[in-house]
Amino acid sequence: MADPSSYRPKPGQIPDSPGVYKFRDEHRRVIYVGKAKSLRQRLANYFQDLTNLHPRTRTMVTTAASVEWTVVSTEVEALQLEYSWIKEFDPRFNVKYRDDKSYPYLAVTMNEEFPRVQVMRGQKKKGVRYFGPYGHAWAIRDTVDLLLRVFPVRTCSAGVFKNAARTGRPCLLGYIGKCSAPCVGRVPAEEHRELAEEFCDFMAGRTGTYIRRLEKQMTDAAEEMEYERAARLRDDIEALKKAMEKSAVVLADATDADLIAVAEDELEAAVQIFHVRGGRVRGQRGWVTDKVEAVTTGDLVEHALQQLYGEEKGDSVPKEVLVPALPAPVEPVQEWLTERRGSNVSLRIPQRGDKKALMETVQRNALQSLALHKTKRASDLTTRSRALEEIAEALDLDSAPLRIECYDISHLQGDDVVASMVVFEDGLQRKSEYRRFQIKGFEGQDDVRSMHEVITRRFRRYLAEKEKTGEWADGEGALTEEDGRPKRFAYPPQLVVVDGGQPQVAAAKRALDELGIDDIAVCGLAKRLEEVWLPEEDDPVVLPRTSEGLYLLQRVRDEAHRFAITYQRAKRAKRFRSSPLDDVPGLGETRKQALIKHFGSVKKLRSATIDQICEVPGIGRKTAETIAVALAQAAPAAPAVNTATGEIMGDEEDGVPESTAGSPEEPVTAGASDERRGQET
Repeated sequence: MADPSSYRPKPGQIPDSPGVYKFRDEHRRVIYVGKAKSLRQRLANYFQDLTNLHPRTRTMVTTAASVEWTVVSTEVEALQLEYSWIKEFDPRFNVKYRDDKSYPYLAVTMNEEFPRVQVMRGQKKKGVRYFGPYGHAWAIRDTVDLLLRVFPVRTCSAGVFKNAARTGRPCLLGYIGKCSAPCVGRVPAEEHRELAEEFCDFMAGRTGTYIRRLEKQMTDAAEEMEYERAARLRDDIEALKKAMEKSAVVLADATDADLIAVAEDELEAAVQIFHVRGGRVRGQRGWVTDKVEAVTTGDLVEHALQQLYGEEKGDSVPKEVLVPALPAPVEPVQEWLTERRGSNVSLRIPQRGDKKALMETVQRNALQSLALHKTKRASDLTTRSRALEEIAEALDLDSAPLRIECYDISHLQGDDVVASMVVFEDGLQRKSEYRRFQIKGFEGQDDVRSMHEVITRRFRRYLAEKEKTGEWADGEGALTEEDGRPKRFAYPPQLVVVDGGQPQVAAAKRALDELGIDDIAVCGLAKRLEEVWLPEEDDPVVLPRTSEGLYLLQRVRDEAHRFAITYQRAKRAKRFRSSPLDDVPGLGETRKQALIKHFGSVKKLRSATIDQICEVPGIGRKTAETIAVALAQAAPAAPAVNTATGEIMGDEEDGVPESTAGSPEEPVTAGASDERRGQET
């Protein structure tokens, strides 16, 4: 625990101007970001008597080891820079709203020649019009299905669109009148874009004018005795009204506003947002956060506004934002919102009428959201805490193992031997810390020796990082890279878990002893009876089957196994797909495919003459000679084996067919995203 006076800036050193400040801990990690109208006055508040500080503020300043600041011209610039730094550094003492799901939006891709209506999630793209968010994707599809009768805009993917254009036949929606079929030229691009713009106008809330126009067209058609056209217009009007009924009118027509409500207690806060467009609720979302800093309701509202509109521009920021409390000061926030919209934005507290009544509804939703979150989290935290305490008690540890690393070895009959390292912190996966290893010290199958090599390599890197950063000398070693990310092996675990029994545990312990590390506990989890093995113990520790500690160890072990076998399969598949043609200089993928197509297999190509190879389009005599020499020097590959059936694929001598790259009963797709996330060592 640091003394704030040890890093307090000297009197007169802090400027009396707007700016943004960062507190860093002893490892140079940013732990708090704040803004101020006057940096001198704001920072002075942190360096007063600790007994006068809020408990959370006191924890922050005693955790910090230094403070730095950046001067800006205006409070609006300070607000923007604060948002950017919070997003970049993810400080532990800043309010960060957590959202447990990705909300779907109704999106219209106006940036394409033929705009498409579709459901989208995730980051917003430039040139795409978004409506929502919606609570469920099916709600979007129901609305779109009703509106396509009136606005037959394209909804198909690029592949389907191109295929229809190639064959000259539209899809089913084109035949039943729910798509104008621009793919086959039924309407030109300009007319289809007008349909998409009318669709967007209707979704944006400009419904009354459009329906009145259709009603007039229906009346005119009836007077001219065009009864079929009048009936079709009547049905269109009914479809539009049915779509409008899905979102009730809550405010006066043409009102565009976002309503934000906050429910909070001493530890947490929940935020609920209702998006009202054209007087109707078009979307809803909610967030929760830990109150890790001393914040008021106005501060929570300001953080919510930053997260809600930090990446938005134009019409995505409404004309009016209604909140339960105003940030202090309110002028910079209002100016920032106006800048993002491009026109004036009203930020205020509703006092009476329909808007106040609707705000009360949003507030009730926020209270229910906070209550539900507390129920879920209490159960989750209690379970994880109990699991860690049970592990600490069973293994006779001094404290609960907040960081657990688990290692597993994977191979196929001694080939492609790899290892995985997975990390759990506070009982939760930390996938950004996953690592993967290739066994380099020897060839063949020896799980014990492989485990010794992996543990040695991992903790040798840890010791090297520790020595390089100077932790042994002065305790101020940086555990992060220059960009703020944690170094690859800088953090030691409190517990190392290996997949296996006594031999694997002994190998891991021996590796740590050889490196002089004696403050990290080691255990193994054997699959057969789910026994927990400790070093130098003849008998295992048997945890009850209902133990939360055993369940956590099983999850850690199973995750390590999954990550290892995914990497091993990927390496095996890559090896199976290799070919002697890969080593021919200057031979690209197109000409390799042409050779295989012409001869049928590498085996037949190997037996071909140079003149026969020259018959392949694009292959000259010099290239043919190079290919012949490369194939003659390459040893014939072993016949591929289907790992599911045991069948020898004799005709596919130099490469397993694509269908056998991974065994059918164990698809390679599991955890593919983690392979990109893990780093090979």
